Amino acid sequence: MKLHKSCLLALTLSTPLLAQAVEPAACERVRLADVGWTDLITTNAVTRVVLNQLGYRTQVKRLSVPETFKALQDNEIDVFLDTWMPSSEKDIRPYLDDGSVELLAVNLEGAKYTLAVNQAAYEAGLKDFRDIARFKPQLGGKIYGIEPGNSGNQLIQQMIDKNAFDLGGFALVESSEAEMILHVKRADHLNKWAVFLGWEPHPMNNQLRMRYLSGGDDYFGPNLGGATVYTTVRRGYATQCPNLGRLLKNLRFSLQMENDLMEAILNQNTTPRREAKAWLKANPQVHRQWLQGVTRRDGSAANPPATAGQTP
Repeated sequence: MKLHKSCLLALTLSTPLLAQAVEPAACERVRLADVGWTDLITTNAVTRVVLNQLGYRTQVKRLSVPETFKALQDNEIDVFLDTWMPSSEKDIRPYLDDGSVELLAVNLEGAKYTLAVNQAAYEAGLKDFRDIARFKPQLGGKIYGIEPGNSGNQLIQQMIDKNAFDLGGFALVESSEAEMILHVKRADHLNKWAVFLGWEPHPMNNQLRMRYLSGGDDYFGPNLGGATVYTTVRRGYATQCPNLGRLLKNLRFSLQMENDLMEAILNQNTTPRREAKAWLKANPQVHRQWLQGVTRRDGSAANPPATAGQTP
């Protein structure tokens, strides 16, 4: 059977393009890390909805932050959406140096991460890291952190071990994000003081009467622990799975987006997936930006949602 020259040309041109667009079978399942932070629960949820729409399967593994970077090195997970820099520098540096883990793209700017106090403590004069020690009795000699192994906890422990700001007599209380916030709420209710690890984005900024402390630049960085959040992947992942790599590089979140989603998830009778789908539907312009240059896993069009004024 003979084919017309135009057909042969079309076949020749289309075949390599299709082969390039289709992701390898190994890319079908995307493994994401979950370290128990509410902001990551929301970004994981939104990302999983988008991935599922594109024909990928997703799996989430619950790990600590140090375990996450080791799992990336060992090819046990593919993606971590919540590497806070510079606070995660110590945990991630060995893996960046040996090339087993890659900071793929910035997904959030303008975050903050440092010690905070409740309003009662602030109004009484606890406004700076140098003030903490002189109010030790009112604070019960405790600084509240989150889950063991967290980079913020490690920074607090370093200050205690080095007697920085005269904190050598303090104890770090490690529990969980939820337990820490519950302690601060309880202290407020009893008109007591609390110093704790605070950050934004997080609904705690709306739920608690809290103030961030100045003076912690040497440990948490300037601008109240001003942080940049990165999407982190295992070595070569964006090359092995180029379509996924394009999507992951496109993902950009905002403080308002994460605050809103976290508030909805924590305070309403709902699920992260349901809220993620509702947010994507309400924000088609962001959804479209994320899908720029991205196809479905099989190479077909991603069919991004229409923006306002456009016909779907």
